[in-house]
Amino acid sequence: MLGIDRRAFLRKPADVEHFRIDIRRKAAEDVFRTRRVDVIYHLGVMHDPRKDTSEHHSWNILGTKQILEFAKRYDVPKVVMLSTGDVYGPQSDNPAFIAEDAPLLGAQRFAGMRDLIAVDMFAQSYFWKNPEIETVVLRPVHILGAVRNAVSNYLRLPRVPVLLGFDPMVQVLHEEDAVSALIAAARPGVRGVFNVVGPDALPLRKLVQIAERPTIEVPHVVLPGVARRLFQFRIADFPAAELDYIRYTATLDGTRLRDLTRWRHAFSVHEAVAAAQGRGVYDGSQKPVAG
Repeated sequence: MLGIDRRAFLRKPADVEHFRIDIRRKAAEDVFRTRRVDVIYHLGVMHDPRKDTSEHHSWNILGTKQILEFAKRYDVPKVVMLSTGDVYGPQSDNPAFIAEDAPLLGAQRFAGMRDLIAVDMFAQSYFWKNPEIETVVLRPVHILGAVRNAVSNYLRLPRVPVLLGFDPMVQVLHEEDAVSALIAAARPGVRGVFNVVGPDALPLRKLVQIAERPTIEVPHVVLPGVARRLFQFRIADFPAAELDYIRYTATLDGTRLRDLTRWRHAFSVHEAVAAAQGRGVYDGSQKPVAG
């Protein structure tokens, strides 16, 4: 197994060969030129609201373009890209369950989503232009675990803000289930865009209750200003624009991936929340279904 990342790979498994290279640099091509690659997993999409927008654009757009060009140039038969269910966007008029053919409206109120939507759409265009390569785009719901994403950080707050009069339905996915979905997507014959959904949706306040965190009720007209201050002073790691996710529902339909690959989640909401808080240890005893 090969890995390319400009960051150091701490606790690297013995069977992984890691190249500390920026994927936008020419040196990354040497990996494809000198080794056989059967599947590319493109997981390195940047979504860090504290990073410069030009760096976001260069890394996400140019980096993705480079990876897909390598796949075509060196006859890689399969590309699996990890996108996000956030590309649909939380809206007051969202359907109960959003299917893969729904419009990508995540940037309407959150400009930080523009690059992620552009990458997602670029991969879809690549899918049609290069039918000889099985291209898969996965859009998972909120992933919980040791990752430092917005929802995991939100559930780690000492007091979790919720909006008066709002209790949207939310979906979460254990990080191990996200990995098993990636493995299922690599099966021969699987191609296209798929939502990745874990346990049933539940109200946001119930999720916070499972996390055993006290809440603080805030009027929705006040919280954006508070959130901007918290973000500015680095007390919180999510910008005010992401507050729509605790106001509106954006639940996904995961039927397509389940029907095609027979993939099923293995972890419950309680286990996913515990993983985000370091209270659960995965011992390998639970085996995800991947076809």
